[in-house]
Amino acid sequence: MDLSSPRASSTLTLIFIVLLLASTGSYGSTFTFANRCAFTVWPGILANAGSPTLSTTGFELPKDSARSLQAPTGWSGRFWARTGCKFDGSGSGTCTTGDCGSNQVECGGLGAAPPVTLAEFTLGTGGDDFYDVSLVDGYNLPMIVEVAGGSGQCASTGCTSDLNLQCPAELRFGDGDACKSACEAFRSPEYCCSGAYATPSTCRPSVYSTMFKAACPRSYSYAYDDATSTFTCSGGDYTVTFCPSSPSQKSTSYSPPVSDSSATSQGADPVPGSDTGFSGQGQQAQGQGFGYGSEGTGSDTGSSGETMLQDGSWMAGLAMGGSTRSAGQSLAMLVATFTIVPFALPFIFL
Repeated sequence: MDLSSPRASSTLTLIFIVLLLASTGSYGSTFTFANRCAFTVWPGILANAGSPTLSTTGFELPKDSARSLQAPTGWSGRFWARTGCKFDGSGSGTCTTGDCGSNQVECGGLGAAPPVTLAEFTLGTGGDDFYDVSLVDGYNLPMIVEVAGGSGQCASTGCTSDLNLQCPAELRFGDGDACKSACEAFRSPEYCCSGAYATPSTCRPSVYSTMFKAACPRSYSYAYDDATSTFTCSGGDYTVTFCPSSPSQKSTSYSPPVSDSSATSQGADPVPGSDTGFSGQGQQAQGQGFGYGSEGTGSDTGSSGETMLQDGSWMAGLAMGGSTRSAGQSLAMLVATFTIVPFALPFIFL
């Protein structure tokens, strides 16, 4: 073929355009994982059935550091943070919470053992992405998802409260390292939305999921908590931040379940731009008078119960005291919470 001929030139141009479009559409979103905890975490990644495996399925992320990954259009899966991990020089070991059972830093296609906080994503093919932060499998640490770019709603979501402090004794995991869901704790169909309770009309919020929802209004609290918990955006990039709370909250001094290993992260890049190492993430609230006090005390007023997100919205941390209280005391505090929530909701979604 004469490459200088008009026909050859048109063919090459068409091939170039097809390759360009394929390349542009092959990576739908960039996921950035930012660790603002006072300790190292080990993010785990699980692709759903039919979705390709990303460049890693698990890695070490020291405090005040971040790492980014690309995911193709149409990808769906979940992310979580493993805590209290101890890995030897060969990368073998286990974690106190969120362990994926691989006995390696890489999870290799295995999911997280509950209780664990999950960020779930489905990247649209020419349409909206869907994302949520879920407490259906329990909770191990605070987490938020924020969006950069994109069009549509693109709201932030997540849970900034330390539910380990609020966790009733019957849901407590280990020495307060995490908080189980009622399904995990009791294995009962009415809590697990299974059997005769496998529909939205038969599986209703329990007192436990209501407690989770009061503390984290934008997170999934049980299997059919869709209406206020699933968010959409088209063409955005996503930042998943672990322990995002403002400096006045306990989670900035939140201790890991066990001592971290002394290993350093491979491939974790610091984020420049602010004194915490994160540019524009989780801005601190200043001088707001509708807080609910410092976590674990349930007293005082001010801004310590909330975190301001990049989209200007607020997430309130409704603290209900220590995790050692009895079930009866926990329910009594829930009654007080329900009294507060109607007043708090207008501020949560400003």
